[in-house]
This record gives sequence, structure tokens and C-alpha cells, in this order.
Amino acid sequence: MSSGQRRFAGLGQPWPSPTLLLIPVALIVLITVADIVTPSDIVLGPLLVIAPALTAWFAGPWITGGVGALAVAAQAFIGWHSGQLSSRRVIVQIAALLVLTSLIVALCAVRDRHRRQLAQVRSVAEAAQHVLLWPLPSRLGPLQLACLYLAAEEEAEIGGDLYAAARTDRAARVMIGDVRGKGLSAIGEAALLLGAFREAAHQHAALPELAAALERSITRYLADFEPDDETGERFVTALLLEIPDDEPVVRMTSCGHLAPLLLGPGNAVTVPDLTPAPPLGVGMTDPADRALDVLPFGSADTLLLYTDGIVEAGDRDGVFYPLAQRIAQWAGSTPQALLHHIHRDLLAHTAGRLADDVALIAVRRTPAPHFGHHLGRPAGPARSTPAEPPDHRSERPP
Repeated sequence: MSSGQRRFAGLGQPWPSPTLLLIPVALIVLITVADIVTPSDIVLGPLLVIAPALTAWFAGPWITGGVGALAVAAQAFIGWHSGQLSSRRVIVQIAALLVLTSLIVALCAVRDRHRRQLAQVRSVAEAAQHVLLWPLPSRLGPLQLACLYLAAEEEAEIGGDLYAAARTDRAARVMIGDVRGKGLSAIGEAALLLGAFREAAHQHAALPELAAALERSITRYLADFEPDDETGERFVTALLLEIPDDEPVVRMTSCGHLAPLLLGPGNAVTVPDLTPAPPLGVGMTDPADRALDVLPFGSADTLLLYTDGIVEAGDRDGVFYPLAQRIAQWAGSTPQALLHHIHRDLLAHTAGRLADDVALIAVRRTPAPHFGHHLGRPAGPARSTPAEPPDHRSERPP
């Protein structure tokens, strides 16, 4: 179809199928013939307004106006055939049909203008999402990754939830976070935190130091842009992870965020017991204030990082989505397949309506030939048995 055809079809709408166009035309012919063959005391001409009204459902104003003109011509033909074209009754019927057709065409034009505006908003939101939330790579060193973002703001593509990943020399660092609030009002803080993480992820040796750097960035931002009526009420929960290439562990520093779910062999789903800490934005700029938790994370294990929007997503009866129970059946899936299952199941649970933004990251460690004992030590020859993970749960930086 040429661009001229697309424009003629109705302000940017694609040309409707011939089968759909035949329906209002057939109605006009049917009503016209029925009015002619029925007795004179039965008047069916006013029903011709159905044709342009039906056309507006699937076509633009130009085609709707054309069908309306055909309906007016059919009404005039009925009056001419009955010899009453100049009568007051037929003239009123034609005038009424003209007015109703004009109103339908005008409403159709307004609808199409709003549709174009909505398409532009969606395009801008999608571009903003790609700029702020860069798609995570499917592979990051020995890790498989997949991410999913669902915005609660209607017709938006981005809100206050965020995620990012960065590659260091011998490890991968991942962040997931949730800005207080939702939708477009939270984008500024989300953009700031994402930029700060991408810049600082390579500059700090330990996660508590990285968290302190993010805290300083958030504090400066809030000092300049926090509204007076929300002083002390703006914050960001975040979870920072570091997964070394040559150790079967994951290091985490929680900043008031939910602990991830660990999916292991045998469809086992566990919730790590992380050291609690306040969110970002409360002024904790000393790395010693943040704990570093170290947990086993071996080959074929999967970590599911998420924001509270998914566990607070309710059905029609207000029952929250049971994430930990539902994902057990998909524990052996790839990260992409796991998020696909969760996405479909979540929308079915909530009937497609989310009260808050949802962000998910699935991280799976692929089988590696050998894990060394130190982050900077290269992996040795392949062995059938990996090194034992640390027997401590948490450690704090010196």
C-alpha cells in the first residue's frame, strides 16, 4: 500500500480490508431495497445512519464520510423513487442524515488525532526506556541473563523500577532498584541512579563502597530537586550483586530491597537471609554502614531479582501473587523462559492490571570447568567437583 493510500484511508490509518467495506455498503443497498418494496407507511430510510456509524469503527474519517455520502444519496434515491423527494418528510430525513454523518466523521477525526498523539507518547516512552534501561545482555561472562519490565502507568513504558548490569575484570555486577512512587514522576531519580551505577561500578572494589557512592549521588540529587513538601520522604531501595567468574558465590549488599529468590536443583526455591539496611537517600555515606552478604551460587543455580510490584500484585479478591510458590515449577528453565512463564502467569493472576511497576532479572550461572578460590585468580584445569562454598553467611567490610 502506498503512502497516499494510507493517508486517504483516514489520517494515518491503514486501508481497511475490502470485506469490511462491503458490510456498510451492503447495508445501504439492503435498507434501500427494503424501503422501496415495503408499503409506504413503513419508513426504513433513517436506518441508513447505521452504515457510517459502523464504518467509523474500523476506518478513518475520509472513508466514513464517503460511506455517509453514499447513505445520503441512497436516502435521496428512496425519496425520488417514491416521488416525494421535495416533500418535507424526505428533506428532513436527508438533512438529519447529513447532520448525523457529519457528527460521526468529526468524532472519527478526533479519535484518530488522539490515536496519533498516543502513538507518539508511546514512541517517546519506548525511546526513554531504551535510553535509561539499557537491555541487559543475554550473556555476561559465565552468566545467562534475562530482564522484564512492566510499567503500571497506563500507556507508559517506564516507571520507577530500574535495573542495570556491568562487567568488571573477573566478575559481573548487577543492580535492581525501586524508586519511591511509580510512573513518570519517578523517572528522574531512576535515571540518576542508573547513570551513577554505570559510572561507579568500575571504580569501587567492594559493594559497600559502591553503595556509598550511589548514596552520595542520590543525596546530592535530592538536595537540589527534592520538593519541599516531600523532604525526607524520597528514597530508593536497591540490591547490589557481584558474581565472580571463578568462585561459586554471589556477594550482595542490600539497600532496603527485597532479597532475591534462589532456584536450585530439584525445583528448590530459597530466600536468602540478607542483612537489613536502610534504602538509598537517607544519608548513609560510610561504607562500614553497609553489610556484605556472601551466599553460595553454583553451576545451574538461578537468582531471581524482583521489585515489590510483583509480590504486591493482587487478583480481584486482593490475594497477592505467590511468586515463590509459582516459580518452583519453572526452576529448571532458562532465564528467558523463566521470565516468560512469570509474565504470563502474573498477567493471568491480575487480569492484566498492575498496581505498581514490576522489574525482574533472572541470572543463571552456566556450568564452568573450575572455580578458583580468589576473585583475581584464573580458573585452573577442569575438575568434576567444584570448590566448597564459604560456610559463613555474611561478612562486613573492614
